[in-house]
Amino acid sequence: MSAWEGRLLVATPALDPASGEGTFARTVIQLLQHSADDGALGVVVNRPTGNDLREVLPGWALLAPDPPVIFEGGPVQQTAAICLGRLSGPAPGDASYVGVAGAPWLATVDLDQDAAEPVQEVRVFAGYAGWAPGQLEAEVQEGSWWVLDALPGDCFNTTPELLWRLVLRRQGLPLSLAASYPDDPALN
Repeated sequence: MSAWEGRLLVATPALDPASGEGTFARTVIQLLQHSADDGALGVVVNRPTGNDLREVLPGWALLAPDPPVIFEGGPVQQTAAICLGRLSGPAPGDASYVGVAGAPWLATVDLDQDAAEPVQEVRVFAGYAGWAPGQLEAEVQEGSWWVLDALPGDCFNTTPELLWRLVLRRQGLPLSLAASYPDDPALN
């Protein structure tokens, strides 16, 4: 297990549109996998779409907190879906659930199965964010990402548009000051 699996990647202001990068501006990514040999994979947890989950997966939508929509998980394979479930206990030992190392409350869930215990809440993501071996480490080193601890409610936050600031505010100084970084520093 990597020390980063199960943690959050929080975009630094270096990824804001003013810097020429907009794809990951102000994103919070739940890191699901990370290894030196295989690279990294995660989903953006603070970009809801307008696609109602009730229309696509009505059974799973019953377990989705507000907003009950599909989230934009990232720019890679946006036609693929990843479902994250918050668990009430350890992931069962079958192929329907794959626990996220470093986040024992979290698992990817097979959408072909019926919603069942131990899943308490779900989020469904279209696409994901991926990095080749060494790529994410280089981006962290150059100052594009902060690697921060995740809390059980982060992926299921009912105000995802505020999550970037919320995650930063709960950090100690000086990092918590970044939460007040203006949307457009040129207007400040």
